[in-house]
Amino acid sequence: MPNHTLSDNNTTKKQRGLFWFRHDLRLHDQPALTELCEKVDEVSFIYILDETHFSPTKYGLQRMGENRYQFLIATLADLKRSLENQGHSLTVLKGNTSECLANVLKQGHFAYLGLNKHGGFYERKHVDELAYNYPNLSIIEGEALTLFNESDLPFSVAEMPDVFSPFRRKVEKKLTPREAIGTLEILPSAFVPEFAEQDKLDVNAELDNGFSNEFKGGETAALEHLNTYLFDWHAAATYKETRNALDSWKDSTKLSPWLAVGALSPREVVRQVAKFEQQVEKNESTYWIYFELLWREFFHWLQSKYEERWFKFGGIQQAAPNTKHNPKVFVDWCNGDTGYPIIDACMKQLKATGYMSNRGRQLVASCFVHELQQDWRYGAAWFENQLLDFDVGSNWGNWLYLAGVGSDPRGHRQFNLEKQTATYDPDGAFRQKWLG
Repeated sequence: MPNHTLSDNNTTKKQRGLFWFRHDLRLHDQPALTELCEKVDEVSFIYILDETHFSPTKYGLQRMGENRYQFLIATLADLKRSLENQGHSLTVLKGNTSECLANVLKQGHFAYLGLNKHGGFYERKHVDELAYNYPNLSIIEGEALTLFNESDLPFSVAEMPDVFSPFRRKVEKKLTPREAIGTLEILPSAFVPEFAEQDKLDVNAELDNGFSNEFKGGETAALEHLNTYLFDWHAAATYKETRNALDSWKDSTKLSPWLAVGALSPREVVRQVAKFEQQVEKNESTYWIYFELLWREFFHWLQSKYEERWFKFGGIQQAAPNTKHNPKVFVDWCNGDTGYPIIDACMKQLKATGYMSNRGRQLVASCFVHELQQDWRYGAAWFENQLLDFDVGSNWGNWLYLAGVGSDPRGHRQFNLEKQTATYDPDGAFRQKWLG
């Protein structure tokens, strides 16, 4: 470890660093953490669960429902165990993010802060506030939530295409994803700031042992599932043909919840898929996994371009849809009581599991804005509350797209529900399972 000293009456002062986990709840592929640890003698780890996630928004919903909360808690518990195995601890705080950070920085007298860059409007705002309020704090901002760093892109974010196809063509022509880096094996000494007990959250006590879900939170489960999907099931070889199945565990990658909380790096996914292509099979399906990650990438950067307009009724097109909010229609849709059987089955699946297939999401969103003629933002807010894999870029970006105020060049896209039902649930098994 390098010797960082500040001379004060011939005494040595240790350099201290703080790593702030946000949407990156893992130890693999953490360039910001690696850089931080090269600069400091002591390091602390925190995660802040912002209290606003549990207060009603203007849509009358909490941002985080129980399914999503339990998946997050399990992920934090796994990260805590991993850090403890290296002689460290994870302090989880619950409260106002800015106030929690101010308290931590005051307690620890940190010279460095490490974190990962995120494209979300509020995530970026927090970092801007830190830089303004703490000019003497050295902020190490890594990029490990995306396939590419911003400086890699063949265009500035402000000038990036608003439509996916030209974005993809330009990116694929000039770029290959960044290499994922391994887990840092040797960390500096641990430093744990002191906090009042009421400010801390005991993640192990928050775990609901009765909570049952096929998705198990945490980096450990994420890496195990990725390996199983690729090298035990060889399912990547048929991904493109099976990915639209409504309710089959093996028919799509199911990686999105772990990607959303950052328990899994998208660069690690690409690395492992490339390994599968070398050892097992390379075909259109293995490419299609990368293709879907490019969609995730596209929405990540597009939200950075449009900032607050990402959440506006008129979207990035600034053209208000001809829809409205009807509280009863909205509640019926949330509960799966619309009278459209395929929609109701998908919505009941979501409420029970916190998950819905990509095909199902397109159908229920199309129904919401077309058949039911509802304000798309309420649908996006319900998904934010419910989905294990909620990601602000992908979720709101896809709703903007389906509402005709986002990046869809064809405008207001509507699905024929009868035709879609016949194609994706021809024997009625999915509807029977969820509707009885």
